[in-house]
Amino acid sequence: MILYSLRCANEHEWTMWFDNAADFDRQAADGALECPECGENRVGKAIMAPSLGGKSAPESAPFCAAGGCSGAGCAFAQSR
Repeated sequence: MILYSLRCANEHEWTMWFDNAADFDRQAADGALECPECGENRVGKAIMAPSLGGKSAPESAPFCAAGGCSGAGCAFAQSR
């Protein structure tokens, strides 16, 4: 099982468990994922910081599509 932080195209975030990474990819490609707040089905993984025992929440990250970032418009891809 793997826990992903998800974000819809309307910037709502939530977490959800999947059997594995392929399970998330399949559901995202099929449009089976839906934002619990607004019903949007354009859903991608938000970048998650590992839990190191601190009490602060991870910073918000840019929306990344299920198929990955396009690179040109992605601040995360440009920082690599």
